[in-house]
Amino acid sequence: MTGPAGSVDRTGRPGGGPRPTRLPGPAGVGHATGHHGEILQGVFLDADGRPCRGLVTLPLPDAGSAAAFVRRPGSPATGLDVVPADRHKARRAAAIAVRACAGLAGERPCGGRLWLRGSTPVGIGMGSSTSDVIAAIRAVAASFAVRLPPETVARIAVRAERACDPLMRDDTAALFDSRRALVLEEFGRPLPAAVVLSCVTGGGRPVDTLALPTPPRREAPAFEELRAALRRAVRDADLALLGQVSTESARRNQRLLPKPELATLERVADRTGAVGVQVAHSGNVAGLLFAPDPPDLSDRLRRAVAQLTAYGLPVGRIFDISAGRQTWCTTTSPTRWADRTWSGSTTD
Repeated sequence: MTGPAGSVDRTGRPGGGPRPTRLPGPAGVGHATGHHGEILQGVFLDADGRPCRGLVTLPLPDAGSAAAFVRRPGSPATGLDVVPADRHKARRAAAIAVRACAGLAGERPCGGRLWLRGSTPVGIGMGSSTSDVIAAIRAVAASFAVRLPPETVARIAVRAERACDPLMRDDTAALFDSRRALVLEEFGRPLPAAVVLSCVTGGGRPVDTLALPTPPRREAPAFEELRAALRRAVRDADLALLGQVSTESARRNQRLLPKPELATLERVADRTGAVGVQVAHSGNVAGLLFAPDPPDLSDRLRRAVAQLTAYGLPVGRIFDISAGRQTWCTTTSPTRWADRTWSGSTTD
């Protein structure tokens, strides 16, 4: 069985999808992209003027998770298993989604089996768990032939993992409260086109996102200024302004998750003509942002790769967020862009 448009192949790239050898019974497949950390993250004011966490992620179109779910009608709803067996958050999400989707379809909740495959590294701030969770929710919904709106998917995801990234949203940038599954501001357009040179800081060590402290309320005015600047950057497709917002956000989050390499990233960005730096504020992936159209872009990228490598920062890939395609890749990073494949039989 081939996957639908928008699913992923066995390396996580668009166009394929889970291909179980047999999918007996009512079955569905789902996909979710990953991200490359945040452009902006901090404390903001919601519609009622209350301070809350908020973030804007940088999309990573060619990585993510694929899921296949097979229902067992008539079986107990507790009889739900997942392959690989350690995807506990995705299993919780699937169980919640089964109850929600069964109600919408006028059927009884039942058990089933969920298969997952992902191409996003775990624990370095690229949304691997949320990608698994959303792919699982979408696969369950497809098995019931129902469509869940993004806000419902977000609520299920937060129930399953306590906080989630806004990967259920497509195309447009948004400021998202990851703990309440709430869109604080919809910017109405995608982020400006950029080429991103990815690297890994901190030796690629995993970060416990939920253990990180919250920025104090007194910082809300400064982050609200960055929010307004990002709004203008998106409205005007102003990549230079986006780079300024991203760099300043990275600096402000040093108090919460210090990155000793940030000064080096900024130095290389200045030397190679990047518009700014971008980091995972709750992980160790980072990047340099380049305009996509300079005639000497290839030379800038080569020099940036050489300098980052000389400073001991492993380079992962270069990708174009406007075209949604990977433009260049290397495997020098100790945190490989490996496929987190499922194992075991896909027969039921």
